[in-house]
Amino acid sequence: MQRPIDHIVHCVGDLAAARRFHQRLGFTLTPQAQHPFGTANSLVQLQGGFLEFLAIGEPAAIPTAAPGEFSFAAYNADFLEKRRGVSMLVFASEDARRDHADFLAKGLDTYAPFDFERRARLPDGSEVTVGFSLAFVTHPAMPEAAFFVCQQHAPQYFWKTEYQRHANTAVAIAEIVMAAPEPAALAPFFAKLQGEESLGQDAEGLVVSTGRGRIRVLGVAAARARFPEVERPATPRFIGYRLELRDLAAAAAILEAEKVPYRELGGVLQVAASENFGAALEFAPAR
Repeated sequence: MQRPIDHIVHCVGDLAAARRFHQRLGFTLTPQAQHPFGTANSLVQLQGGFLEFLAIGEPAAIPTAAPGEFSFAAYNADFLEKRRGVSMLVFASEDARRDHADFLAKGLDTYAPFDFERRARLPDGSEVTVGFSLAFVTHPAMPEAAFFVCQQHAPQYFWKTEYQRHANTAVAIAEIVMAAPEPAALAPFFAKLQGEESLGQDAEGLVVSTGRGRIRVLGVAAARARFPEVERPATPRFIGYRLELRDLAAAAAILEAEKVPYRELGGVLQVAASENFGAALEFAPAR
């Protein structure tokens, strides 16, 4: 059972600064929103997926995890104490409880499903309530990377075409990239998460198709060849992501006009992790 990529959780620490920077890159961002459990976010909606820029909004509201439960806010607060960057990868779900049962049946480390609501501001300025159900998965070998499925209960209020129009012409998440000392060692985990048929391997590492976008797990040498700033990871972690664009020249013109440093590699534009809040960002032509 392939689970399509729904969104990427990118911990930024300073949400206002992240919003300003990504607006300079040509993205349209949703208004800042507050979670009831202490985190705050702003989104870049694409077609079928989105980027979630996350920061701590109300530290006192962050709950600690009880046995058998996963605290999204506490996990990301701990992550931000160490670094900025991508902390979690999220898959779309039609039924989070069914996915949770599947995770249990396959022997994955999972936790009680979690339901919550928050207020969201629509493009016309009005406010509505959006709701979600989540089911989390972790792996002891990946303490700095976590996964979950997200079921939306009011998608008609969440997805808005006005938020999906970007000056840089971004349309989709193509790839999320991890670095790992031994990529092949993660194959059994991803086989349970995405299905055995989703796995592939090449000289650079492991490739996992998801039905919408792919996960690429690079070995250390391949990771540093692609992203020169990458340090040798002690454990597997997310290091960057690639977005597909309709017009790569439009994105390049924005980067030039805004004086954002980037490099071009094989027809792909790359903004380094040091510029993009701890995660390398790539722009590639839409296929």
